[in-house]
Amino acid sequence: MSVQQSIDTEQVADQYTLDSARALELIEKARAMGPALRQRAAQCKAQRRVPDETIADFHEAGFFRILQPEQWGGFAMDPQVFYAVGVEVAKACPSSAWVLGVVAVHNWQLAVFDDQAAQDVWGEDPSVLISSSYAPVGKVKVVDGGFRLSGRWSFSSGSEHCQWAFLGAVVPTPEAPFDMANYRTFLVPISDYDIVDNWDVVGLQGTGSHDIVVEDVFVPEHRTHKSMDGFLCDNPGNAVNDAPLYRMPFMQVFVRAVCTATLGACEGALESFIEVARTRQVGPNKMKDDPFARQLAAEARASIEEMKLTMVRNFDAMMENCRAGEPIPVEDRVRYRYDSAVVADRCLALSSRMLKAAGSGGIRQGSDLLAYHLDILCSQAHVANHSIPFANNLGGVMFGDENVDFAV
Repeated sequence: MSVQQSIDTEQVADQYTLDSARALELIEKARAMGPALRQRAAQCKAQRRVPDETIADFHEAGFFRILQPEQWGGFAMDPQVFYAVGVEVAKACPSSAWVLGVVAVHNWQLAVFDDQAAQDVWGEDPSVLISSSYAPVGKVKVVDGGFRLSGRWSFSSGSEHCQWAFLGAVVPTPEAPFDMANYRTFLVPISDYDIVDNWDVVGLQGTGSHDIVVEDVFVPEHRTHKSMDGFLCDNPGNAVNDAPLYRMPFMQVFVRAVCTATLGACEGALESFIEVARTRQVGPNKMKDDPFARQLAAEARASIEEMKLTMVRNFDAMMENCRAGEPIPVEDRVRYRYDSAVVADRCLALSSRMLKAAGSGGIRQGSDLLAYHLDILCSQAHVANHSIPFANNLGGVMFGDENVDFAV
């Protein structure tokens, strides 16, 4: 490990009010996995799923337990630790980091469900994993004790490694057949759904983000989570899980899990760009001596560090509110939401410039720069990384309008 890596790790760990020694250990484990993850990258891409060995490594390292409640053997650590681990994994394999992010973060969301839901999932094995697809495409019928759910959801990353799924749908009412204020997340066991193998994309191939199909299954009330409870930071699970961590707004926690893989991929692309510059000849000179290449490397490094620090600042502020038992101001949440979404835009722009500067070698099959670029490009397809509506909402709030997004 380089001196700079050691300094960065200690600086990251210092951000946490919890056990920084454990934070350091987890981050170092993620860095140490880098060579194995890079070695498995081709397998991950070809099989269109994160290798079982990698999932086993994540379990052994404790990554899935970072946000899990202590009563289930989890660490219940500051989210910053989780995201720092995700960045390190993404530098080596963005697909693996994407799956880690969106699957492990569900261990946080399950903690805000009614506690009976956690008993259902983890009662016999607290290492059981949950995938998701939150698009509000499900068809819901209200019945005694719960709901009947049907539908087909796309982009359920890591679904082949999971035994349960979080699925999105709007509960209809006589007054409002489709009102996003009535949106819920439904928790469904694998025995109640089919996985349709249809993940065929140009980047993030290893995420295995297949479709989930449900046909008229019963979901009890306690296996649902109201989005409005998540917005108000007052959830059924808080009766048991009352630590400040579980008072965070749900969507703030989830979307950061999505943008983190993109940010780590951009840092991986910068490392690849530096390696190319050290060896590539540009006429009579090495690319590393080109003033343009040097300037670009410096700008990319500064931009990546700025994005990291913005994310750290935002979560430090939210956790400070939660620890004080104070609400997080909505206007701040709107800004945090945009800050997260715009990461994908900024990373894609940086990756594009590095790929162009690398010349013809950058676009050949087998180019690491190209692979990172395509992963970052595909990350923009996630609705959480589509920054325009969040920019519009933020601008409206800045101009004096009311917030119109309750997923902040």
